[in-house]
Amino acid sequence: MDPMSPPEAESPEPLGSAQSPETPESPSRASGTFTVAAFEPTSLTPDPAVETALPVSVATMEKRYEGEVSGRSATLFTSAYDHGTDTGTYLAMESFEGTLAGRAGTFNFVHAASTTAGSARLGEYFAIVPGSGTGELAGITGSGALAVDEDGTHRVRFDYALGG
Repeated sequence: MDPMSPPEAESPEPLGSAQSPETPESPSRASGTFTVAAFEPTSLTPDPAVETALPVSVATMEKRYEGEVSGRSATLFTSAYDHGTDTGTYLAMESFEGTLAGRAGTFNFVHAASTTAGSARLGEYFAIVPGSGTGELAGITGSGALAVDEDGTHRVRFDYALGG
């Protein structure tokens, strides 16, 4: 698990392509690829300081998305991770600005996962933050997944609905 990107793993479902909604609330899917444009460790540390077996770090990231998911995100990335053993957990809160299957707006999403040496991603979590959508993405809800291909390509998939 490289703290600069989500751990490599197969997503539980194929990342797929966008589906046209039949009604404003029917499920849709959009997928794309992303690159990390910037990764900046911060000096932020927990207070009070509590020493554990894995160091906790906080960083900010900027990501660029292409495909049916197109735009950029600003990310707060927190991890407890040991590079020597490839063991740890990350939690990321992203603020996305761009288009999702052609609909423009902004929204927040959160994702987390853990790894242990030689394991796939464990305890994955991915959710669109309710109430965070603006523009044509107002009312967005849903989930998604991240995956990293063997060649290093980073993929994202959103399974979402747009409420009234």
